[in-house]
Amino acid sequence: MKIAFYGSSLVSAYWNGAATYYRGLLRALSGKGYEITFYEPDVYDRQKNRDIDPPDWCRVVVYEGTIDALKTVAGEAARADIVVKASGVGFEDDLLLEEVLRNARPRALKIFWDVDAPATLAELRADPDHPLGRALPKIDLVLTYGGGDPVVSAYRSIGAAECIAVYNALDPQTHHPVPEDGRFGADLGFLGNRLPDREARVERFFLEPASRLRDRKFLLGGSGWQDKPMSPNVNYIGHVPTRDHNAFNVTPMAVLNISRASMAETGFSPATRVFEAAGAGACLITDYWQGIDLFLKPDEEILVARDGEDVAALIADLSRRGAQEIGERARRRVLAEHTYDNRAETVDAIFRARLGARVEAAE
Repeated sequence: MKIAFYGSSLVSAYWNGAATYYRGLLRALSGKGYEITFYEPDVYDRQKNRDIDPPDWCRVVVYEGTIDALKTVAGEAARADIVVKASGVGFEDDLLLEEVLRNARPRALKIFWDVDAPATLAELRADPDHPLGRALPKIDLVLTYGGGDPVVSAYRSIGAAECIAVYNALDPQTHHPVPEDGRFGADLGFLGNRLPDREARVERFFLEPASRLRDRKFLLGGSGWQDKPMSPNVNYIGHVPTRDHNAFNVTPMAVLNISRASMAETGFSPATRVFEAAGAGACLITDYWQGIDLFLKPDEEILVARDGEDVAALIADLSRRGAQEIGERARRRVLAEHTYDNRAETVDAIFRARLGARVEAAE
């Protein structure tokens, strides 16, 4: 079966947090026999900051950020059995959705794949005439990478025929234990770009504990923090390419996950980083969000903090050996239950059931 997938970028993780999700899931689906073409616009300097070459398991089509180029690639939806328009493509998203749906074959499975459901749903609530809201009756299925029942119920209430969560996961081929790297030495590391929906929580869960524990080393990676005030025990290293993520995860005594505010409020939204870190065997501290225990067991496989004081206390009490034991338990859990092969089993069953039902209805 052929999939036409319209997303932000497969080959660049630059200002593109969905890259790991796309790569892991689409590679696993390719292994099940799907023929996938990924269409991505040349915007936000992503093509200048590629971190992988186009893979052999997916055809990648990069198109110019112009209306004409958009309409050309949208026309290729007519060749696919399954057509996917993801959220946050980054260039004329509303027009792209309209054109993709217009060109898709009547019997093709048409999917909106939301990689930031809290933000999308907020837009839909604020604008009753939102283009996505108008398009929902033409869309067969909404898939999301997080949110659980709250997001599923919200999408159904505004007209989605069906909504199913397909959570982030681990790709063991790319995220796994590696030797420690002295560049990333610290007691606590945090990796994340500076975003308006996250900044206050980074102050609360990372920068404030750092200012309390002046005798401990803190490591900050990600884009946009260069002018942010921080205590001298914080080592800011800027953008960390994906090839270094494993070393970043395994070298500090512990690493920190900080959800964006909307994700934390929605719950059931484990970030890609949770599974990346666990797959490398890192000891992970996360801010609290509802649903953590569906993925990792608090206090045994992951440490949970409700504020900066909790983070500081956890670091003060944690030993290297204890951290290694937590990280190893987390790694075993995600390898058993939370890989992209696991997620692809779910997605494959969804696709085949819906396409099979269409064939039966046409006979």
